Amino acid sequence: GGFVWSYLLDRSRCWGEIEARPHMMWLQSTGTPDMGELMIDAYHATGDEYYYEAALKIAKALMQAQHPSGGLNYVYDFDGEESLKEWYRTIGANAWRLEEFQHYYGNATFDDDCTVSAALFLLRLYLEKRDAEALATVEKAIGFVIDSQYPTGGWPQRYPLMYDHPFHGKADYSSFVTLNDGVLANNINFLMKCSVVFDRPELREAALNGMYLLVNLQQPYPLAGWADQYTTDLKPAHARSYEPRSVNTGTTVSAIRWLFEYYRQTGDSAFIKGIPAALDFLDSQRLSAEESEKWGRPLRDPQAFFVPRFIDPDSGIPLYVHRKGGNVCNGHYYTNQDITRTIGHYSSVATVNTAFLRSQLEQIQPVSEAVDEEPFGKYSEVTVRSAWMTGHVLNVESVLSELSAEGYWVTPLRDTSHPYIPCTSEQPLSDDMTYFNTDAGDRYDTSPYTIEEYIPCISLKAFISRMAILIINLENQSNNETSK
Repeated sequence: GGFVWSYLLDRSRCWGEIEARPHMMWLQSTGTPDMGELMIDAYHATGDEYYYEAALKIAKALMQAQHPSGGLNYVYDFDGEESLKEWYRTIGANAWRLEEFQHYYGNATFDDDCTVSAALFLLRLYLEKRDAEALATVEKAIGFVIDSQYPTGGWPQRYPLMYDHPFHGKADYSSFVTLNDGVLANNINFLMKCSVVFDRPELREAALNGMYLLVNLQQPYPLAGWADQYTTDLKPAHARSYEPRSVNTGTTVSAIRWLFEYYRQTGDSAFIKGIPAALDFLDSQRLSAEESEKWGRPLRDPQAFFVPRFIDPDSGIPLYVHRKGGNVCNGHYYTNQDITRTIGHYSSVATVNTAFLRSQLEQIQPVSEAVDEEPFGKYSEVTVRSAWMTGHVLNVESVLSELSAEGYWVTPLRDTSHPYIPCTSEQPLSDDMTYFNTDAGDRYDTSPYTIEEYIPCISLKAFISRMAILIINLENQSNNETSK
């Protein structure tokens, strides 16, 4: 019932965000919860019980993966926890840029929507036929979200709280209040949907507590933006080595968009009161023509401009991220004010369009109802997004013509990785800049990297995108025939 992201045709290797084992399941998108959503959409489009049974099988895999606390991790190992620990000690520990996999916590995470995407799929499955096991799992997930919420309204990245991984001299960041990768916004969305489905006003109150926290987390003038993480006393905090303690311009844009939505839902002007100051902050960070030229990348939006992603919350100076070395043993990240030769896997510069955001602010209106009475649309967001992303390239005829006789689509493997080789921490720190802007370092680094050569694979993302096109076209065809 579980999936990873991509498989070689002979199944000799497979990957999620990094290399997985054949007995593992991946939850980050595009992963197992996305496949569950797709199967429900296929069931609606065809009425074929096969797809409902497939969704139910996926649900049972996620039920097995659910942590006793109610949340889920990035990855689950069907061979058991000792097997997972061994994976963390080897492949995970050597993934230089993917530091979240370098330590086994044994708890669950909100990062990358792992817990909430699984819980929303299970909630949707429950609504199909009122499956009792799905309901119990959803209720346990709701308890996880409520139990882990701080009194201030925010959530940690991981829960139950752990503090056992201080890293490069800095405190374990997994307990910090987290906005990064939509942790706050995703939890609010989940609680609002559950409050409607189950008519539980206390879940809406918990969601509102999170919404108002976002207002309170805005930094004072002149750096009136938002950070990715905050200490429990709500001060900007660090995370991974390449996520310095900062006010983040990219996160600020996301926060503005979330606040727009919270104003639409509630009508409370407190949610948009601080947005003009946030836009002024973004405008103040506009890179000069000289610095933009040094950055050396094109602007696709004529109204947009470049800004540093990370701004020191004390001094207001930009923090550009660099690295030296070749692997987790001899490499290190650092920041300075040099915009050139920054790391390639996590951009030190963001693109913003404050003119567009200002126009949205002028036009925004609250909706009449606080929450949509139908918390799920006709299709899952997975299906709509996948069809939209590929629809301009693929049509039904090409999708069908590419299907193999065995019933799968073969696409090029996008990312591969070096097989695990132990490296020793006794290696001295290196000043080598060979890998400063690559996705992966030397042969000891298990981080994935993009390849140019053609290696055939079975990709979950490719499968979902093609199925999405078929599903939407099938329903459109059915609707057209009905209208005739």
